[in-house]
Amino acid sequence: MAALLPDGPGPLENVGAFAVSVGGAESNVACALSALGVPSAWISRVGDDGFGRRLTADLAARGVDTSGVIVDPLLPTGLYFKEVGGSAHAADLGIGRSRMHYYRRGSAASAMSAAMLAAPNIARLLAGARVIHLTGITPALSPECSAMVRELLAAPRGGRLVSFDLNWRPILWQGLDPAALREFINAADIAFLGADEAEVAFGTGDPGELRELFPGPATLVVKDAERVVTALTEDGASVSEPALAVDVIEPTGAGDAFAAGYLAGTLHGFDQRRRQRLGHLAAASALVAHGDVGESGALGALTRHALLDASDEDWRAAWITARGIENIEKVREMVQSP
Repeated sequence: MAALLPDGPGPLENVGAFAVSVGGAESNVACALSALGVPSAWISRVGDDGFGRRLTADLAARGVDTSGVIVDPLLPTGLYFKEVGGSAHAADLGIGRSRMHYYRRGSAASAMSAAMLAAPNIARLLAGARVIHLTGITPALSPECSAMVRELLAAPRGGRLVSFDLNWRPILWQGLDPAALREFINAADIAFLGADEAEVAFGTGDPGELRELFPGPATLVVKDAERVVTALTEDGASVSEPALAVDVIEPTGAGDAFAAGYLAGTLHGFDQRRRQRLGHLAAASALVAHGDVGESGALGALTRHALLDASDEDWRAAWITARGIENIEKVREMVQSP
């Protein structure tokens, strides 16, 4: 979707202007993967309009392959307005909080279907993918989108992985049966669940209880926001890693960035601890950005590598801000040490 970001905090009625950006869970993941050096592609439909051209060009500029994007001649590109807390207005959300106002019913993306998977460019991308990433947003857009997600999850894997992020959006599921989400999550190889979202959608955010509900994925990753992430694997192991300390500018997109970091670590063959750490580092880049996608320059490659193998004490001491790592001298010592 096109994302319209306010020029300041406060409720929408007080906003003076909006800047055009790019939003959407799957595109956020694609951009974050590209920033981490992992080739990524985004498959979707956009309208034959300025917003569609803008977001496709933006993703391409971030290194994302957009050859699988179909331009719909009739339906418009979906969009949303972001509301950011932090003003003195009585209706304000509060510092560090944000809310999205979506306008995507009847959008070009809602017309995605299983039939479009056979389009030559899309079939080529899917055949060459090592990971296919899906979310719980897409199947809520239309019955055709739900059928497409079901077909992707049911197709032979051929050695590739399929990941699925709950991304629970209650407003999208109003009047719909969310039972399909359980089927989709259990059909994935890697499933990401936000503990707070799972609590609302399934009645629990506890990792052990969620594992009982979802025994299908080889790895179930439960994200407890700014506190800790727990990965439960098919061999019964459970690995948890605390989140980094971050001066949060705006939280939207952090969960998508975490998924990208975790998937990048998976593709690199990292162990569970390092996969989660790379996820936390990617999330931190998003948390200190105003848009949905963090800037890769916020944390340099040397800093990332140093923190991936840092001691628990040094990991907990790291403090991420929009300027980078505040205790940078400690990180430099880690980078320079043999």
